Amino acid sequence: MGVEERRQQLIGVALDLFSRRSPDEVSIDEIATAAGISRPLVYHYFPGKLSLYEAALKRASEDLASRFTEPHEGPLGARLLRVMRRFFDFVDDHGPGFSALMRGGPAVSAEGAGSPDHVSATHALIDSVRQVAYEQMLSHLGVTEASPRLELVIRSWISLVESTALIWLDGRRVPRAELEVQLVHDFAALAAVSAAYDAGMAGLLRTMVKDEPADGPFGELVGRLIALGS
Repeated sequence: MGVEERRQQLIGVALDLFSRRSPDEVSIDEIATAAGISRPLVYHYFPGKLSLYEAALKRASEDLASRFTEPHEGPLGARLLRVMRRFFDFVDDHGPGFSALMRGGPAVSAEGAGSPDHVSATHALIDSVRQVAYEQMLSHLGVTEASPRLELVIRSWISLVESTALIWLDGRRVPRAELEVQLVHDFAALAAVSAAYDAGMAGLLRTMVKDEPADGPFGELVGRLIALGS
């Protein structure tokens, strides 16, 4: 293999292993065996496990960010539900790696993972995913510049999505499909609460729901709320 081809192969192998077990539990020997090469050859392409882990994190963050990209077709509620399904596909497939990414990376203690440079790089990757999600949400809402209240709603929702996924991974005690729908409902609820305080958000909320079908996620939320009072 060429140099870059081999590097990409090793990143893919490492990401697969890190996705199934905590990165701290994966050794360079395991990575080498899975890649079908010797341990010294791994070090030829990467100085150590930390650098390989960071490369795998970068690829994972790019993959995760891509899950928020959705064609601007159809009702917003259905679009958000498709995004949540792809997001949880990633979480389901990369559980330990997702947890490590969102919690700032593993110890990888022998290689200085706690250093300011590593922490800063990991946080930058996480922030890049959040920023892509934020910009995608603005795009779907047809907004070029968010008001302070809208920014608060979107960024609060993104944080809620992250924390919900992390909690779900700890035992998967709530059906995944229910959480996906609930998170779409959560966005509508956050927007509705904000609309009660701000005329601009009220106008945006009306635009959000005007073309929503009764059997869509937003319509389902309204139905559930009405049922609570009956």
